[in-house]
This record gives sequence, C-alpha cells and structure tokens, in this order.
Amino acid sequence: MEELKKPEVFAMYYQNVYKDMYRFALYTLKNAHDAEDVVGETVLDAYASVEKLRDPGAFRGWIFAILSNKCRKKLSEYCRKTSELPENLSDITDMEEGVLVREAFKRLKADDRLLLSMHIFGGYKSYEIGQILGMNDNTVRSRVSRSLKKLRSFLE
Repeated sequence: MEELKKPEVFAMYYQNVYKDMYRFALYTLKNAHDAEDVVGETVLDAYASVEKLRDPGAFRGWIFAILSNKCRKKLSEYCRKTSELPENLSDITDMEEGVLVREAFKRLKADDRLLLSMHIFGGYKSYEIGQILGMNDNTVRSRVSRSLKKLRSFLE
C-alpha cells in the first residue's frame, strides 16, 4: 500500500468519497461543524494508517468504517451532554414523544442505531449502506427491518 501513502494518490482516492463522507456525517450527527470535524479527523487517521489497507479497491468501505466509528463516538458524547429547557414549552406531547423515541433508539445496539441512522436520516439505500460498511445489502435490509421492529416494541 506504499502507493496510497503518497499524498497525491491518497488525495485522489479521497476526492472520490469526500462528499459522501460529509453527507453521511451530517445526516448522522445533525451538526455541520461536528460533521466537518469528524470527517477531518477521519482523513487524518486514515492517512496515518493507510498502510493497513491492503486493497486500494476497498478504500471507500475502509474510510467509511473509520468515519462511522468516529460518528458513533460523537453520538455517545451527545447523549452525555445536558442542555437547558427553553422557557416557552408550547407542545409538551410532541416533546414527550420525542423523548420516548430517543430513549427507545438508545436501547438499540450501536450497530443497529448506525444502520437506522444511515437509512432513515441519511436516506441511504441498503446497497449503499452495504458498500459503505462492507456488508451484504440483504443483511443490511434484514437488520434494518429487525431494528425497526425492536424500536416499535420498545415504544409499545
């Protein structure tokens, strides 16, 4: 993988995925600044460890695996953050439903949360998620379906 260690070669591979990386991070994190930070950290880590990549054809899946791990860590930071409630709470029921959905979502395994986030919030199709995460698209579909069923059962 000596060839990918060259900055211009790495940049060429990165150029093919950077928009999708940012889109994925933005849809997952819902924060533009955090998405930019996570993508930047991912690129730095990927370049620093590019010698671990054996097949240049697997670059996309490999760098997205790094990105998804970074997004998971950032999401877990979000869960630990606290914020003040706004003074004007106009619709308590919507807020209560949102809290229930978030709590149910947190009960899912991290991998299931990632798949659902990519599918629902990111709008990715199962074959795209499969390519990004290095999974079979049939597996992605069945895991998304099972995760949605679990989520529904948590909400009942």
